[in-house]
Amino acid sequence: MVRRWLRRIAFTLLGFIALVGLYVATACALVFWPANPGPPESASAEVQAWVLSNGVHTDYVFPVRSATIDWPQLFPLSDFKAPPLDAEFIAIGWGDREFYLNTPTWADLTASRALGALAGGNRALLHVSYLRRSQLGQGAFALPLTQAQYAQLAAYVRGALPSGKAAPIAGAHYDDQDAFYEAEGGYNLFETCNTWTGRGLRGSGVTVSRWTPFDFTVTWHLKPAPPGAIR
Repeated sequence: MVRRWLRRIAFTLLGFIALVGLYVATACALVFWPANPGPPESASAEVQAWVLSNGVHTDYVFPVRSATIDWPQLFPLSDFKAPPLDAEFIAIGWGDREFYLNTPTWADLTASRALGALAGGNRALLHVSYLRRSQLGQGAFALPLTQAQYAQLAAYVRGALPSGKAAPIAGAHYDDQDAFYEAEGGYNLFETCNTWTGRGLRGSGVTVSRWTPFDFTVTWHLKPAPPGAIR
């Protein structure tokens, strides 16, 4: 009887390891079969934008104002505690509601919270921050966009808001320059913060992996910001 249970446990663990391996291997393999393959579009770039990665999570970083969209009209400065008046960029990311609200730093991460996010069932939120240029740096990847591509990405972000309207989460902040908003969809193992970022890039014609569950699958085909490029 004991041997039978040990055998079942061993097969269960091996099956779990095999599934994890398949998940990671698929994500890595698809990096080499990107959507929208082609030469870099930097020569025709009309908008200075970025993808910002902390090694796990990715955000879009856009100009605060442009001819395409004035972000403070969608995400009013009054929703933030004390946004920098000289902010040049806005960072926007999508993620699991419980994880976002209860994990302001990596020190707050727990196994149960991480597994709960991967298991799904929680609603999503948008996390929005107004940033000074000096706050960009390590982890920034250049995102050369035409005006048409930028308009598509802006529409994609707006589409993540229920009815296209920003509904802030009262009292939810990490610092003085960020806020959280209700968002469409839910987070799970196959629908991560990075798949949300990657889907928007694919839909806008940017070269990116066909599936982006990890941050590196988003940034693989982008160029890291060279030293001194962001000042």
